[in-house]
Amino acid sequence: MLLNVNVKNLALIKQADIYFDEGMNILTGETGAGKSIIIGSILIALGGKVPKDMIREDEKEALVELVFQIQDEETKAKLREQGIETEEDDQVIITRKIMNGRSLIKVNGESFTAGNLKKVTELLIDIHGQHDHQSLLKQSRHLEILDEFSEKTSGDVKSKVRQTYKEWKELKKSLQEFDMDDETRNREISFCQYEINEIDEAALRPGEYAELEERYKKMSSSKQLIETMNEVYGLTGYENDYSAAEQIGRASSMIQSLLPLDSTLESLVSSFMDLEAICQDVNRNIKTYVEELAFDEEQTAETEERLDLLNKFRQKYANLADKTEVIEKILEYRDRQKEKLDKLLHLEEQKHELIRQTAVKEQQLKELSETLSEIRKKQAKKLEKDIISVLKGLNFLDVKFEITFSKRPDFNENGTDEVEFMISTNPGEPLRPLTKIASGGELSRIMLGIKTIMAAKDNIDTLIFDEIDTGISGRTAQMVAERMKEVSRVHQIICITHLPQIAAMADMHFLIEKSVVHRETVTAIHTLNENESVAEIARMLSGSQITETVLENAREMKKLNNNI
Repeated sequence: MLLNVNVKNLALIKQADIYFDEGMNILTGETGAGKSIIIGSILIALGGKVPKDMIREDEKEALVELVFQIQDEETKAKLREQGIETEEDDQVIITRKIMNGRSLIKVNGESFTAGNLKKVTELLIDIHGQHDHQSLLKQSRHLEILDEFSEKTSGDVKSKVRQTYKEWKELKKSLQEFDMDDETRNREISFCQYEINEIDEAALRPGEYAELEERYKKMSSSKQLIETMNEVYGLTGYENDYSAAEQIGRASSMIQSLLPLDSTLESLVSSFMDLEAICQDVNRNIKTYVEELAFDEEQTAETEERLDLLNKFRQKYANLADKTEVIEKILEYRDRQKEKLDKLLHLEEQKHELIRQTAVKEQQLKELSETLSEIRKKQAKKLEKDIISVLKGLNFLDVKFEITFSKRPDFNENGTDEVEFMISTNPGEPLRPLTKIASGGELSRIMLGIKTIMAAKDNIDTLIFDEIDTGISGRTAQMVAERMKEVSRVHQIICITHLPQIAAMADMHFLIEKSVVHRETVTAIHTLNENESVAEIARMLSGSQITETVLENAREMKKLNNNI
């Protein structure tokens, strides 16, 4: 269940730290006090979009943190599949920090994307907003509800239908590639053969491009290289009296002449001899380098021509700005064209084989869709009974409800079924599509009924209802409140309401108020004790005039509801 919501610097909330409990957690307050901000903050923490200007003025960042207590072992196992280990106290902490148009989401200290977070939060919480019942006006939502209800029975088959449909679509797409006339096919064959032959005749060698570039660079710079290296040769060789080798040789001779006078100079003589040898090696290397740089015009032209060809191929076949692995990319293109040519040359055989595979896959898809449809129809009967039962408890006294099936003209990832909810809410009225119901109050109650049925089938601990009591009052409101109280015995409910009948069911009652503090408008949340809760229910009953009679009515309402 949701233990704690901590909000900082978000919209009208400067700081809010709310601790929820099991059972019915009711939030009430005047219109405009900021009740929707609480649910909005929770949605933001769960990965929802952050509206512009949500951070309070003059603040650099905002924070929303949710703390969940996890007791169900199956839920823990599913969380581990998402890479989340609950802490020693079985808690999951979701934190979202918002700053300068960016946000950072963490789950138990590990960073998550909004997309990955959705898979986690689906296991923890279900939020029903004040306009969610409008989704019942979309017929496609009806099949989703039936499948959610049937998940444990039909889940494996539906997964197979989805996978088989994907494979069938891929085969159909591949088959479209074979849809060409003979003229187009022959033109494609000729083009592939031309490109393959052009590349093969070039006799490309991996690594050749880099070698050619290096060689051409030397060739185009050979004059400068030769002149400079000849100058270096003159400075280090024996060409003039002041060259390095000549000077070292003279110095060596002079020291050797002194050996008869001082034998300790032998080590220095040896060093000079080494220097002479080094100079001789350097000069030989310089001479060899200069000789090898002597390219003739024919070699230069051949290298330039070959490099031009490879650059043409690079642009034509490799489409690379980068010059690394040029030859490899060209040869990869050649292999792809060879595969395409083989396919074109054996088009008819491959087409017939693909048609066969598509037909086999379509038959598999048909059989799986029929199996899924049979499961759905059985589950639909159970859902019909459950919905009728729960709607009667929500003051639909003579309700009829059916789920009708029809076949799609083609397949989709859900098979071939289309379903529609049909309902009659008054005696003597025929069943009509639920999408034709105009009453927001009726839709709201129907969605509440469906939500409570789904809650009984899954392991989600927390249900949030955000002002779903639109359009209801009196006896109907009391029955809705009683139904929610019943559900709260097995699920934590957090509910924003404007109805005193629902507020009177609170196990914990929170008041949301807006005030001006130091010239700033802020929203604050307070936990109400028994007397304060009675006073708030009295306000909801009568408005501004709270008499002793109204207070007594509120006490009586709360006392009666506590006995439910």
